[in-house]
Amino acid sequence: MMKTAQSRPKRYVDKRRKELDFAVSDHVSVKVGPMKGVMRFGKKGKLSPRFVGPFEILEKIEALAYRVALLWTLAGVHNVFHISMLRKYMSYPSHVLNYEPMQLTPNMSYEERYIQILDRQEKRL
Repeated sequence: MMKTAQSRPKRYVDKRRKELDFAVSDHVSVKVGPMKGVMRFGKKGKLSPRFVGPFEILEKIEALAYRVALLWTLAGVHNVFHISMLRKYMSYPSHVLNYEPMQLTPNMSYEERYIQILDRQEKRL
């Protein structure tokens, strides 16, 4: 009875698991773990982004570990990730990124600076 109870969750997971395999020079997004009290990319808590990237894969370390080329602003982060932390990055021709490097603090937060005021409105009572 105990053996069947233990095998049931394994069968459930095995049916839904995707076999992932990345090649060198593929682009992937890296999963960002939630940290309590840290604001990431203007959102805090549930609405913060789960993946950042794209980053290029430099080498395959083992069957389930990959070395990723991170930006110099992420120098404090170890560059070897388990396959469960990676997602394949699909590029689209209409997907244009306006990327500017960010200065991250040790707790992976950053200061937002406004670039341009898009609209101005006065309210009268």
